[in-house]
Amino acid sequence: MPRFHCPLPLATGAQLTLPPTAARHVQVLRLQPGDAITLFDGRGGEYAATVTRMGRSDVDVEVGAHDPVEREAARAVHLVVGMPANERMDWLVEKATELGATSIQPIAAARSVLKLSGERATKRQAHWQAIAVSACEQCGRNRVPVVHAPMALSDWLRKDAPPQGTRLLLSLRAGSQPLRDAAGAEGDVWVLHGPEGGLTAQEEDAALAQGFAPASLGARVLRAETASVAALSQLVFG
Repeated sequence: MPRFHCPLPLATGAQLTLPPTAARHVQVLRLQPGDAITLFDGRGGEYAATVTRMGRSDVDVEVGAHDPVEREAARAVHLVVGMPANERMDWLVEKATELGATSIQPIAAARSVLKLSGERATKRQAHWQAIAVSACEQCGRNRVPVVHAPMALSDWLRKDAPPQGTRLLLSLRAGSQPLRDAAGAEGDVWVLHGPEGGLTAQEEDAALAQGFAPASLGARVLRAETASVAALSQLVFG
């Protein structure tokens, strides 16, 4: 059954007009009055719904029963990622959402190819958030991960480093523990890794000074987007 994110408060019995993005998707699928769909608002669970009217650019629905089903990971994993260039960040956001990431913080580091600021950063954040929404619609998640505004790594470490939870830095430096061992068995986990070329030694030192522990995914050098997927897979399914 088609699933759509509806960022409006949903309640059984409500009659509402779908937001423009969801309405366009319903129209693309050529659904008709009487067709059944599933809606979720990001607050938990999902709702059965029925299309009641198809306008030229708007769609009305009646909200049915609420299903409290949850498909979230057993622990919250937050990614702090050096943004890969080109379309690789799009792929990272999509796959991280499917795998269960709780939030994604894009960062710019010394070796970053992609560096964003101002209006360009705002547009790219909105683009990535829309990718996360679409991934949730596809994979069955009912809670959309937050894609934060891009920041410089130094600013993030100084202002927004997590106040609690396990902090892990993906690193090839000697003494790094295997990721699963470093993460422990429970609690929120924050995973930081660099972009193409990785973090500099100075950037790693700055992260360690903020309480991040070096963790390893093995001896091979992974692309930034591969590192995110590999880390999530170990922490969510391990």
